[in-house]
Amino acid sequence: MATRATASRTGSRGPAVAFALLALPLLAGCAPGTSPVTRTPVAQYRNAQGPTALDQHVPAFVTGGFEPFNRTDTIAIAMREWRLFGAPVDDDDPEQRPDPASASVKPERLPGLWERIGEYWWIGQDPDEHEVAWTGKHGEGGRPFNFTNDGQYAWSAAFISYVMRVGGAGARFPYSPNHATYINAAAAGKVAILRARDPASTAPGLGDLICAGRGSSRVIAFHNLPTRDLFPAHCGLVVAAAANQISIIGGNVDDAVTLTHVPTGPTGLLTDQNGTLYDTRYSWCVVLQVLYDADSEPAADE
Repeated sequence: MATRATASRTGSRGPAVAFALLALPLLAGCAPGTSPVTRTPVAQYRNAQGPTALDQHVPAFVTGGFEPFNRTDTIAIAMREWRLFGAPVDDDDPEQRPDPASASVKPERLPGLWERIGEYWWIGQDPDEHEVAWTGKHGEGGRPFNFTNDGQYAWSAAFISYVMRVGGAGARFPYSPNHATYINAAAAGKVAILRARDPASTAPGLGDLICAGRGSSRVIAFHNLPTRDLFPAHCGLVVAAAANQISIIGGNVDDAVTLTHVPTGPTGLLTDQNGTLYDTRYSWCVVLQVLYDADSEPAADE
């Protein structure tokens, strides 16, 4: 999976801030003698680091509260996107994956899929983020980028943001092009629907997120959170559980929406009794418990 390595993504920019893109309520046309009708904005949400913003491009079934935010639908959304990409499964070490030799073998650049990634950016991000206009092969201004440079356009956090948005998280999730934004916000206790838990003491449940530092940030552990600056990371949504294994779906894994199996212990923990991760490929540093509308707050770790 590609990861952004520029300073703007790992340190100097800081967490994405949703400044006000406040659209005025729209007035419906009215005949003489009738009162104007104020239309409810189609979306209203707040990034954990900034003020309320209005978004004109989120589907009405999301903003209208057609269904409560629930884990069944959220998992189904992730599974739907996985099937769209051909249901790939990748259990190898991401640090050992060879770089693709050409753009033609990258799913994110294929017809129908690069546009879908554009929807992850458009729907999943707050409207002031310049990434809202990106796709799987286009950057600023619709300009195609070289496939060897796609690490600067990594979309795994956009995918998670999209799943949470379409799932109905609304104003309660800190949508961002960086996983570290919501990891740090949860660790600081600033997100009502996320609880940051130590992987050594909390087993991830269905619909939760597990996250790991990438590259030089593999050394980040739970006790380091929240960090002062952003760091390269990856998160996956837990979609299934079995004996000694969970399955997660994440974006931008081998340039696709991909399922990965993650080993666990007999109680579902990601670590053994000494705190050593069973998974030697990823440095899972936090379990982000997601509090869906039908859930009560999980009990604190014992």
